[in-house]
Amino acid sequence: MWVVKVGGSLSESDDLSSWLDILAELGGGRVVIVPGGGPFADQVRRSQARWGFDDAVAHYMALLAMEQYGRMLSGMRPEFKCAASLAEIRQARSDGLVPVWLPSQLAVRAQDIPASWDMTSDSLAAWLANSLAAEHLILLKSVQPAESLVSSAALAECGLVDPLFPVFTSHARYEIRLMGKDQYPLMRVALLTGEPGGTRLGTIAAERVARMQ
Repeated sequence: MWVVKVGGSLSESDDLSSWLDILAELGGGRVVIVPGGGPFADQVRRSQARWGFDDAVAHYMALLAMEQYGRMLSGMRPEFKCAASLAEIRQARSDGLVPVWLPSQLAVRAQDIPASWDMTSDSLAAWLANSLAAEHLILLKSVQPAESLVSSAALAECGLVDPLFPVFTSHARYEIRLMGKDQYPLMRVALLTGEPGGTRLGTIAAERVARMQ
């Protein structure tokens, strides 16, 4: 199974259609989409800065922002179906569809998900990949690192993933890749061959093992 986080920054990119075409064509029963927050979450940030409501309120609003983007994505391809629970995700996959996760129902109830801006759609995608025992986690970003291998901690330090992403992937049993907005041909190859491309992200556990060798 592939968990693919579609970054909110792609919401205004012409490349978005190419990504969705590939996921719709080849992802049925295999791919679960996690929507980013994009401009919907940016509005939450602006509103919080203006009115000063607390992070718990902002966190819930940001989850709903992801759901707005998710419903947008779902409405763009008939092969996509919104899914709020693990059971709904499994059912959509069983039906040969591509579930688009609406996170608020699960995330609000999960005690290991903090109500903080340190927890964005990147870490939520990792949380879902852990919950579903996924084999691959793909992060689609507008920016692509030059390296073929980079640590998740380094990406968190430069702000390309959120601060909690290294924690939620610290013992990941799935492979993590980051792909830039125009690298959708790599996604096609990945789904056809089972071999993901893009920048590979090293986890904390893998980094510890490497230091011991």
